[in-house]
Amino acid sequence: MTTGTSSTALEVGRRLVELCAAGKHRQAIEELYADDAVAVEAMEGPNGRETVGKPAILKMDEWWDQAHDVHAMEIDGPYPHDDRFICFMEVDVTAKEGPMAGQRTTMKEACHYTVADGRIVRSEFYYGGEC
Repeated sequence: MTTGTSSTALEVGRRLVELCAAGKHRQAIEELYADDAVAVEAMEGPNGRETVGKPAILKMDEWWDQAHDVHAMEIDGPYPHDDRFICFMEVDVTAKEGPMAGQRTTMKEACHYTVADGRIVRSEFYYGGEC
């Protein structure tokens, strides 16, 4: 990423994809998200659809890790557009709790990020198939 200046959406997107491909999604949040970032899910989670603030987003990530066994994950992108970028994820996962508990499924997801001042300020997730 650019030193001394704000990173572009493409630079932030490349770093996010790099970290997620290495299984370091928590590090991606810590490193790339703004303190007041907002994450919006397509479906209700334990705390609703919208999570506000990096600490809350990290807590949601912790819940995800505890509630799911991830067998494999692929990520494609980033595809930048001005101050935004998208990437696509495919996750082979077994839920440990909820209505899908014990069921293994492949979840496909489109991820839309907005960047300001070199940080992700908004992330929105769109799911396909069963999740």
